[in-house]
Amino acid sequence: MNVTVVIPTLNEEKGIGGVVESFKNLGFDVLVIDGNSKDRTREIAEKRGAKVVLQTGKGKGNAIAEAFKLVDSDIVVLIDGDGSYPAEEVWKLIEPIEKGVADHVVGSRFAKYERGAFTKLNLLGNKLINLFFRFAYGVDLTDILSGYRAIKKEVYKSIEIRKSGFEVEAELTVETLAKGFRIVEVPIGYKKREGKTKLRPIRDGIRIGKTIYELIGRYSPARYLYIFGLIFLFLGIATGGYVVYAWLNAVSHYMLALLTVLFIVTGVQFIVIGLIADLIFRATVEFRREVRQIFRRKGDE
Repeated sequence: MNVTVVIPTLNEEKGIGGVVESFKNLGFDVLVIDGNSKDRTREIAEKRGAKVVLQTGKGKGNAIAEAFKLVDSDIVVLIDGDGSYPAEEVWKLIEPIEKGVADHVVGSRFAKYERGAFTKLNLLGNKLINLFFRFAYGVDLTDILSGYRAIKKEVYKSIEIRKSGFEVEAELTVETLAKGFRIVEVPIGYKKREGKTKLRPIRDGIRIGKTIYELIGRYSPARYLYIFGLIFLFLGIATGGYVVYAWLNAVSHYMLALLTVLFIVTGVQFIVIGLIADLIFRATVEFRREVRQIFRRKGDE
């Protein structure tokens, strides 16, 4: 399988040279999508052997979307240009695709990250976002925000990227799952970046969390029902607790008791309907996956 390494950049002159050179030494073609850097990023990348394309839009998401249109390789490897990801670990990401056990491989940074690679705020934010993702989607992934990924052609050509900024990693993950492709994680190293970060932890963290919630509609709209169901159950428990407390103090609240029952019954109904709809959606995704496998096997014959 032929592989192209795609590096979206914006003012990464301190790290881009080492990243490009490392991958060129490993024998890979390198494409740099530059977001109109004001420093020497493009010049350094070209000198080290990368093909450099000036981005037409703005933001990391738009850069990756443009790269997916330009590239036609069997596998695309996405990596940041700040030198934080070890180039030599690229084989870990490519291998599951070549073996046919995955369509999209994510490098999980939490296995062995270098001291100083994460600030305390960034580490906490990453953990909370990944926890929210696992709760919302029911998928056991530990690092959905990793910028080091290998993606099969069939996947990256079918993915619709609508987010322009740092939310793109979450969108890539959800799009892969929603279209029934196989996604796995592999442990990788993670180093302190070269140059100044463009990530604003609180602002971007809120945007990423909002994106994860919005993308539920693409993955499984029925999961919204779980959230509404939990809200009604919480209201039912709160009002029910007050009714019981008042009753123990010889005060009866019959109307509030009826409202409590209504909250709880409604909450349970939302959750049950959501569960049924989610099972139907999962069966549909699995059916797509099986059909895809059949066509793959026929193509190999």
